[in-house]
Amino acid sequence: MPTTTRFDLGGGLPSMPNLGGAGRRILQLGILVVVIIVLMASTTSIPTGNVGVLTLFGRVTGETLPEGIHLINPLKSVQKLSVQTQSLKESANVPSNEGLILALDTSLLFRLDKSKASYVYQTMGEPYVEKVVEPTLRAAIRAATSAHSANALYTNARELVQAQIQDELTKELAPRGVIVENVLLRDVQLPAMLKGSIEAKQQAEQDALRMSFILQKEKQEAERKRIEAQGIADFQKIVATGISAQLLEWKGIEATEKLAASSNAKVVIIGNPKNGLPLVLEPR
Repeated sequence: MPTTTRFDLGGGLPSMPNLGGAGRRILQLGILVVVIIVLMASTTSIPTGNVGVLTLFGRVTGETLPEGIHLINPLKSVQKLSVQTQSLKESANVPSNEGLILALDTSLLFRLDKSKASYVYQTMGEPYVEKVVEPTLRAAIRAATSAHSANALYTNARELVQAQIQDELTKELAPRGVIVENVLLRDVQLPAMLKGSIEAKQQAEQDALRMSFILQKEKQEAERKRIEAQGIADFQKIVATGISAQLLEWKGIEATEKLAASSNAKVVIIGNPKNGLPLVLEPR
């Protein structure tokens, strides 16, 4: 039967139509769909290594969301920013304090400070690396290299330059919400003629050090031989002083006694006219 609306002639409001079973199911389904849509709009997921910055009608609210699933106001939007360590490589031609141009390859390791994510997004936006980090890195590299000679940059000042660049970047970027972890100088390329001169100088220094080592070793060997010869001379002097004619005669007598006791055939002549020692003649 068709559904009719009854009107109260006394001036009352019209009554609601009497919905059948199919109408109630459609209404329930519609409510369920609306609830699901609202729930999906209110749920957001922040991936690992990211932080969520909340905005409402284009305005940063200052709220941030950590990793995981969150329920939020469906009218708010979420901007996800990475807080993981990032690497920025920079290859630039920079001057030394003599005015020479060097090719310098540098790597910067940095990450976003999650506690300042809202400030970073509000002041610099999502491409904060291109807007702020890269220009600051270039300026810090030029400031550090211009304080050193090309020779020092190529040899012993690399660690000092790295520390200076890192200190400058930390001073400039930390207040803006970027944490500097490390600065690495991957390579320093000098002009060909200057590089050859420096390498030739280093080779000459190495040769001089090697020759000095050889001379020192020869001096030590000569001193060892002198001490050895002196020891032999002292020994011979002591032995010569302790040998006398009486000692030799006594040793001769002892030898004669041992020969006489031996079973070997021999001829012993006592009374050698030169020194009184026995003469031993082996039979043929």
